[in-house]
Amino acid sequence: MSRKIMWIAAGGLAAALTACPARTPGPPPAPPPIQVPPGCEKNQAGEYHHTENPAFRYVGEDDGGTLTLTLARTRQGLEAQADGGAAVSIVLNRTSDGFVGETRSTTFTTGGAACPMRFPTRAVVCDEKGLTLRSIASTAIDEDCRPAPSGPQPVWKDQRLLRIPDAGTPDAGVPDAGTPPTAGDGGTSGR
Repeated sequence: MSRKIMWIAAGGLAAALTACPARTPGPPPAPPPIQVPPGCEKNQAGEYHHTENPAFRYVGEDDGGTLTLTLARTRQGLEAQADGGAAVSIVLNRTSDGFVGETRSTTFTTGGAACPMRFPTRAVVCDEKGLTLRSIASTAIDEDCRPAPSGPQPVWKDQRLLRIPDAGTPDAGVPDAGTPPTAGDGGTSGR
């Protein structure tokens, strides 16, 4: 009896072990491929200005996955002072759904209440000259900073930002420019 019970027990154990095959964890599934417009896979860091109003300048930082454009204010027409993103920033991520994200800004109700807003935004063109972004340009909000139940529908608009050429190494100008020669050195001072 003991031999027969042992074989039955061993057979039952074998059947139980083979009925539930062990699963070894495989590699995690690959993330979906990134699909962005041509040229958008390249680094988009740099300075830009809006084509309709060059006073709107943006400073772009790109880590390879996310592009952040921060509105900068111009001072004296030449120098850009970043506002720290308090007023407007655009954050775009390279994803399988495109180069997409949001524009973050603060707008005000008719009563003067400040409303932090986020509008969907996407890059539709990235080329040597700059970026074309599609975003909501205007929408109606109520006094509680929510989309208004009535009023105009959101308006989508393409916005073109042109790259400001990198100044690179400053031009030194004409040799010895600004350094007057001293008497007797034949004009070689400052070289």
